[in-house]
Amino acid sequence: MSFNVALSGLAAANKDLAVTGNNIANVATTGFKGSRAEFADVYSASILGTGGKVAGAGVRTAAISQQFTQGNINNTGNSLDLAVNGNGFFALSAQGQMMYTRAGEFGTDKDGYIVNSAGYKLQGYGINSAGDIVAGQKVDLQLDSSNVAPKATTQITETLNLDSSAKAITLAFDPQNTNTYNWATSVPMYDSLGNAHTMSQYFTKTAGGNWTMQVLVDGRNPADPSQEPPVPETVDLVFDSSGALDTATAGTPGITVNADGTFSLTNWLPGEQRADGTWAGNGSAAVASVDIDMTKMTQYNAVSSVTTQTQDGYATGQLAGLNIDETGVMFASYTNGQSKQIGQVMLVNFSNVQGLKPVGGTAWLETYASGVPVEGTAKTGTFGAMQAGALEESNVDLTAQLVQLIKAQSNYQANAKTVTTESTILQTTIQMG
Repeated sequence: MSFNVALSGLAAANKDLAVTGNNIANVATTGFKGSRAEFADVYSASILGTGGKVAGAGVRTAAISQQFTQGNINNTGNSLDLAVNGNGFFALSAQGQMMYTRAGEFGTDKDGYIVNSAGYKLQGYGINSAGDIVAGQKVDLQLDSSNVAPKATTQITETLNLDSSAKAITLAFDPQNTNTYNWATSVPMYDSLGNAHTMSQYFTKTAGGNWTMQVLVDGRNPADPSQEPPVPETVDLVFDSSGALDTATAGTPGITVNADGTFSLTNWLPGEQRADGTWAGNGSAAVASVDIDMTKMTQYNAVSSVTTQTQDGYATGQLAGLNIDETGVMFASYTNGQSKQIGQVMLVNFSNVQGLKPVGGTAWLETYASGVPVEGTAKTGTFGAMQAGALEESNVDLTAQLVQLIKAQSNYQANAKTVTTESTILQTTIQMG
């Protein structure tokens, strides 16, 4: 009987060594969760036996439980490296089978899907046609590397001041002669094909609070780029005694003043210069109208200048980068300065994480003991925050494991000593016979 007790002790110590050795081997494994061997004593069952007279029958391995404590988070700078600070697992699709991991080392495959080193696809929520995230509809997350379509400029907003002390000019307007206007500024704009154009605005004081604004696009008449010589579209401006814009009146057919005080370039034609230097119409770009909001324009005794200036058009853009915020929302940025959300990384948790089945590759499978997966997003409910450009390190404490290694070795030696002692006693008994 004593041999069996000692052998169970040797088996337990060997199991402890195996678990500890595995922890030490994975001390540098991203997202690894260390385990511990848990043991229970064994007693022989006897119907008539009493507790004070029953000798122990050894030890057994009760469980090997993983410790799902937080590992340190190490910044890497790689935008597709992800770490969870708190509760939650990343969900992966392995040819349809769902796996769960804390290792956030992700990249993209040839089709743009976000995958781990084994090719398993990261799960999350996609977007609808309006660009909004559709929560609850799980998809394989994918980076769309196609270009962003251009957007024609439809709205320009400017806040500027015209110098009230400027002298009136009576000379005929000539954009090449700065003596024929008081001040000029320009605004970039785009046609439907993403071609860049420049709207130039020239301001000429005619008398007191009266000014004229002349408008050219690419140095040509907006409504007819082929016009020679180019004639600008004009607006007559009147400022009141407080320096605010009082009235505005369109002076040419190609520009209108709207009821809200804004201006519109109606049906402007993106120009195209021919090889001989003459100008054609808009080619294949669409004819467009542009609203220009200058209702906050003032005439004060200060240098003529632009305070703010915005326009809503842009050229076509290529994917330039990816950012993921703390809630897992993925933002793609493009070379034209635009950005848009393209999906959201989901997280999964379980009522009993100890019930998960480890399958290698720092991944786990759902089991009956773990309960069903609860899906959600970072920083909601009990889920932790997501950190992009970082990885969660193994939670193994190497110093503690080395101490445990020494203890397991001592336990093994002590149980081996029980075997040798029992062997000596057995030999003595045989010799007595």
